[in-house]
Amino acid sequence: MAKTVIVVIDGFGIGAMPDAGTVRPGDLTADTCGHVLDHCREAFGRPLRLPVLGSLGLGLVHPHPDLARRTHLPVAAGRAALGYPGADTFAGHQTMMGADFSRVTVARLADHLDDVTTALEAAGHRVGRLDGKPLLVVDGSVLVHDNLEADPGINWNASGRLEDLPFDGPGGILAVARTVRAVAPVARVIAVGGHADGPLERFVRAGEEGTVGLDTPATGFYRNGGLEVQHLGARIDHTRQLPDLAARAGIPVTLVGKAADILACEAAVRHPAVDTADVLTHTLEAVRASGDGLVVSNIQETDLAGHQQDTERYGRLLEQADAGLAALVALLDAPGDRLIVTGDHGNDPTAGHAFHTREYVPVLIHRPGAEGVELLPDSESLADVGATAAVSLSLDPKGLANGQELRTGRRASRARNVPAGKGAAGA
Repeated sequence: MAKTVIVVIDGFGIGAMPDAGTVRPGDLTADTCGHVLDHCREAFGRPLRLPVLGSLGLGLVHPHPDLARRTHLPVAAGRAALGYPGADTFAGHQTMMGADFSRVTVARLADHLDDVTTALEAAGHRVGRLDGKPLLVVDGSVLVHDNLEADPGINWNASGRLEDLPFDGPGGILAVARTVRAVAPVARVIAVGGHADGPLERFVRAGEEGTVGLDTPATGFYRNGGLEVQHLGARIDHTRQLPDLAARAGIPVTLVGKAADILACEAAVRHPAVDTADVLTHTLEAVRASGDGLVVSNIQETDLAGHQQDTERYGRLLEQADAGLAALVALLDAPGDRLIVTGDHGNDPTAGHAFHTREYVPVLIHRPGAEGVELLPDSESLADVGATAAVSLSLDPKGLANGQELRTGRRASRARNVPAGKGAAGA
């Protein structure tokens, strides 16, 4: 009996990817981990207390004075490129679980207005433009627009007031979103219904890179109650993702935190939660259950702190997550158990904006019963995390749509320091 646990620290990047400056040139200096460590040392008058992340090899792949540079745990440590366009939680998790996002693109609605209009009119909707802007008004009530809360071109929204029409049902907001989803090349089309402080047209504004959309926080949707949201992801064969592959093999699957909201698996036990303490509690309970198991857990509050550009809160949350990881390491001590700690993108709170940052993420694997410390080569995709987890569960990773097992690169001495610029971080 063995368990494999994947803990995703949402928004935890360890340095900009080469294409990080495509949208914002300043993001080429993004380093969520390093900048949080630097800021918090100055703000708190001490280094962040991250002994478990250090012992799992974080300092081997992201050398920093405040991170341990050696460990006595049997770990394999490396870093992964994202393997999908942009920097998005939904796309990150779907890719990590084995989805192939090679056909998903980053696109403004302005470049696809004709296709979307044709699809909506074919479905029987009335479609117009709002004052010539590159967004659509459907049936006089629903705005189809660029999502302004994510990076430009990552997601589109279909937004409406629940006073004007229902969320679900024929002619509702969700029906409009589903029609848009059928022709959209982007990762997500998000249906949003709520109670606004006035006509939605009042809250339309320009975003970055020529996008135009609804300023959803300004509408009052988030504070007026009754909010309804459904995320419609790009077409994915969920039977070729890790949770479904494990469930069909008779392995219990538990999804915790945001992973419970965005990953598909009918057989999974779900524990949605945002509060980090709740996420850790549900994760530990799943690990304590008898028998084999796959647990995928998302610590979301780090990402929220990044969006809020609150570096000190981010640091405190990392310390809280580290304490939870200590309990997991203690529980996952049988040969065959695996704890994989990673991220889905970056979210550098010092970057000067509230968007995700396109960064490499750590891949830290605790391997009870293994020999020594291994440095992994850079991975081209988060899909390799899912494939590696599949192997740890004695599943064939070829059952996934994407990804291959991360194989160790070279042995690192348990007790020696790894100089900066060596190993995975220096590639």
